[in-house]
Amino acid sequence: MPGPTYIHPAMPSLVTRFHLLIFSVTLSITAVAILRVPADFLFPAHWHGFSADWLWPRDTALAVAPIVQAALLLAFFVLGRALTRNHMAKVRHILDPALSLALAVPAAYQFGLLFMGIGSDLDLIRGLGFLFAAVLILLGLVLFHAERHSYGGLRMPWPIRSDRAWIIVHRLSGIAAGLAGAGLATLSWIDAGPGVLAVAFAASLFGLPLFAALVSLAVSRA
Repeated sequence: MPGPTYIHPAMPSLVTRFHLLIFSVTLSITAVAILRVPADFLFPAHWHGFSADWLWPRDTALAVAPIVQAALLLAFFVLGRALTRNHMAKVRHILDPALSLALAVPAAYQFGLLFMGIGSDLDLIRGLGFLFAAVLILLGLVLFHAERHSYGGLRMPWPIRSDRAWIIVHRLSGIAAGLAGAGLATLSWIDAGPGVLAVAFAASLFGLPLFAALVSLAVSRA
């Protein structure tokens, strides 16, 4: 008689149904924008005085947010596969809301493009810039003052072994997040344009985690 078949339990994923829901909302906003915004519409991506000197075709502008979200989902999916089950349990409380926030930024940006495309005077993208800047500055303060193994500390696939390395990584990452927030607030204040803010959003979403990872690797191996 053959023995019972053992089915290995599936590894938990960092990408949840809620994250996929946010992605679906962005795709829905994109579909509405395609239906409501004329195909030849040009989004003002950068302002020079009172005129736009950089224009985005409709389809190019509307493709940015879904592409950014897809890249974030892929990155977190791969990260989840790289973690052990035990490590996953320790870092989920940080990475789950982090991915939710990261996905919410492109979703809100897409909503702002829709408003702009239908002729609304409400500048949601600029407001998003101020809000995201405040979040980054707050995150910078939390990281800068985070203590060893605190709830708000960084969570990497590899350990940060010494207390000295922990302090250096979190102080540098906190400063970087604060500077990114200050830069975003400045771009929003001077009304640089939706294209410039899109680049700044993407750079913050991808650049800050990459910076923290590289610093932690460098310090841990020093």
